[in-house]
Amino acid sequence: MTHIYLNSLGIINALGSGQAIRKGLCSGSLSGIVLRDDLVPRRSIHVAEVQKSLPNILPIHAKYVSRCNRLLQAAVDQIQTQIGNLMDHFGPARIGIVIGTSTSGILEGEQAYCVRHQTGDFSCEYDYRQQEISSPSEYLRRTLGTTGPAWTVATACTSSAKAFASARRLLRMNVCDAVIIGGSDSLCRLTANGFMALEAMAENVCNPFSRNRDGITLGEGAAVFIMSREQGPVCLLGVGESSDAYHISGPDPQGRGAEIAMRAALADAKLSSKNVDYLNLHGTGTVQNDYMESHAVHRVFGAEVPCSSTKPLVGHMLGTAGVTEAAFCWLLLTDPAVKTPLPPHIWDGDYDRALAPLNLCKCADTPSSCHVMATNSFAFGGSNATLVLGT
Repeated sequence: MTHIYLNSLGIINALGSGQAIRKGLCSGSLSGIVLRDDLVPRRSIHVAEVQKSLPNILPIHAKYVSRCNRLLQAAVDQIQTQIGNLMDHFGPARIGIVIGTSTSGILEGEQAYCVRHQTGDFSCEYDYRQQEISSPSEYLRRTLGTTGPAWTVATACTSSAKAFASARRLLRMNVCDAVIIGGSDSLCRLTANGFMALEAMAENVCNPFSRNRDGITLGEGAAVFIMSREQGPVCLLGVGESSDAYHISGPDPQGRGAEIAMRAALADAKLSSKNVDYLNLHGTGTVQNDYMESHAVHRVFGAEVPCSSTKPLVGHMLGTAGVTEAAFCWLLLTDPAVKTPLPPHIWDGDYDRALAPLNLCKCADTPSSCHVMATNSFAFGGSNATLVLGT
């Protein structure tokens, strides 16, 4: 089977942008966590917010103006030269686009309805297409000028993880020679209030796998890769997908679907769990997710593999979580330093004894070698995806 590579990365989130994110990731920096009082009525919540200024969207693309697409553009700008080289080499018809999102332009829809409530009509800047799920991939196709397949994956918190599977199929079927794959999501009130209604929002910063965990911390950002058959620094070794079909907003308590996805990814990579040097946990900090994930991970990997949740650092980025956490693995695998510390698991240290034991990374934990990493993504509706990356 033809190897598929992740050749270039553009990324922005609460830790910063580009290669500089590696430093905050490995040190466990909470610099991007801020307190917002405008997302949920009568309550302030901690969120992981992008602090950097974002590029503006040109007037010709006004119907796609959204914070989600501006975050996406900020990530794409980092690999613009490489994308231009692809266009010259393969032509626009041979380049695909697959983007995962959960919010798309919901923020702009909220703002538009606030104006309508106050004035009786929408503002002239509002266009319904700003908030369509297809907006990120459609915007990218128009700005880049590609004419190959372009679509958005929206499966809640597995969206951008499942985008890897879609993009890989385009390459293996020879529909495309390269695919720009990624995800983008912005903070918005609809999502914050939805999780509040589910009683799944953390009082402070999320506390994954702690006995005191009480919910998620929301985050925003974007990440994009160029995926191709051209040899690159990191190979997409395996993809595993499954569906619990257990409950619309809760996982199978035993994590059977999660286990299936992890085992499928390892089988696809033709690797044993013992070959994995680090596992990025989904680790949302909710009672149900952490319980099921700990038991599923323990059945597949045992208690030896170093693992951590990076969501206390960048929040739960919903549909963009999968590609962001795969990007963290990419950054670790491509670090020019001889030995790179693994992302520490940031929490209060009070492990829940109802959970299966896990080998949670501490600050400055450095493996003797690190060539294979895996990352988990789980979502509402029982959607599960695991990716395996390696050098």
